[in-house]
Amino acid sequence: MSELTKVSPSDRGFFGHPRGLATLFFLEMWERFSYYGMSAILLYYLYDQTSDGGLGLDKPTSSALVSIYGALVFMSGILGGWTADRLLGMRRAVLLGGVMIMCGHLALALPGGMPALLVSMLLIVAGTGLLKPNVSSLVGELYSPTDNRRDAGFSLFYMGINLGAFIAPYLVGTLGQQVDYHLGFGLAAVGMAAGLVVYARGRTRLGQAGSVPTNPLHAGERRQVAMRAGVGLAVLAVALLALGVSGSLTVQALINTVTVLAVLLPVAYLITMLRSPHTDAVERTRLIAYIPLFIGAVCYWVVNEQSGSVLAQFADTRTDLEIFGFAVPSSWFQSLNPIATLILAPIFAWLWTRLGDRQPTTPRKFATGLLLGGASFVLLAGPGLLHGVDVPASPWWLVASYFVVICGSMCLSPVGLSATTKLAPRAFLAQMMSLWFLASAAAEGINAQLVQFYRPETEIGYFAGVGAAVMAAGVVMHLIAPWVQRRMGGVR
Repeated sequence: MSELTKVSPSDRGFFGHPRGLATLFFLEMWERFSYYGMSAILLYYLYDQTSDGGLGLDKPTSSALVSIYGALVFMSGILGGWTADRLLGMRRAVLLGGVMIMCGHLALALPGGMPALLVSMLLIVAGTGLLKPNVSSLVGELYSPTDNRRDAGFSLFYMGINLGAFIAPYLVGTLGQQVDYHLGFGLAAVGMAAGLVVYARGRTRLGQAGSVPTNPLHAGERRQVAMRAGVGLAVLAVALLALGVSGSLTVQALINTVTVLAVLLPVAYLITMLRSPHTDAVERTRLIAYIPLFIGAVCYWVVNEQSGSVLAQFADTRTDLEIFGFAVPSSWFQSLNPIATLILAPIFAWLWTRLGDRQPTTPRKFATGLLLGGASFVLLAGPGLLHGVDVPASPWWLVASYFVVICGSMCLSPVGLSATTKLAPRAFLAQMMSLWFLASAAAEGINAQLVQFYRPETEIGYFAGVGAAVMAAGVVMHLIAPWVQRRMGGVR
């Protein structure tokens, strides 16, 4: 899209930002309501006894499956970004993705056991891949590269994400845990439907942003892509059949396979963009600068993405659930992440705007985010060290941990979204945003192995070890920040 089609800098109808940001803000808010509502009860649905409405899986496997689910959701962004760049355009990809997500939640709302779970996973994974990277790219398209409102705009957008995530555990979590899991999943579907209505009514505010593919397929390429897709699906079907017949198609095999794919896929994707003839010399240098930022993001998300697995289990089995004399559902603790974000996001958005050109560079912000993210896990080793792992931990340990990790997130997540749009090669705009979400996929893939080591007897070493490793990555990022900044081609 040319600069002439960008939204005018004079458009300040949404808290000083383009009015199109309001449409994307509320779409993402409802999409995140549906996703985090489902996530708030998914782990408990997997390991609760069948007599209580769950599937009766063991806790380590359940935690690993939650991580694998997350990894697949983020990996699907590659296909979603490619589909937008080359076939549909970002706006239509977002609409199709939202419909698929809604249908996925409806599948979980049916008492179909494991088959319903698999159908739901397929739909939500594919739908999120279409919606998530493209709606974020559309936010970037509302601003010119030199518009100083960009980082603040992404911070406001990030606030919308967490507003939906904040509401979801209280509504979906309560309904799912205290009434029926399937009713909770059904409410998540209603949330996605609300987001689709908002998007359909407000798309005119986006101008021409994302209306056409940035690098559309030619007629000959379409035929070639269709043939390759058909061959790929056939090979996959044969492989699954062979594994099933041989007895090798197990849950652990799935976990291991997704872990490997989650780590290797971003590597392959970066190499593809670096070698592409559509990437010029300046864009290639910026991609090289992006590599350490990407690795830093993976390290941070290893901690943050355990909120739906290890921290959810910690809340359910290790935390005193009576607060001020009121027994709260363990799913409510999933709202701590968005609560902290809703409090801190406007503060950080104001701070970056106030500092203007004097704000820290992107690598420095990343380094600070890593140090805080690691510290949040080190903090959770405290209850076991002070009182032992057999004594229920005060809920304030989780509260403190979430606030520390979100301080780190404010330095890394919206900043990373903004940097991704600024460092992206023109021909790979939506796909570059997909690459950003692959950092979370890689972290979830790694977590699928890590979370299986968590249990009460390993709790202290688990939190302290993982947290210290992430803090060490923050120190390294601080040391290499000048090298990274020089290769960002003037981008801060």
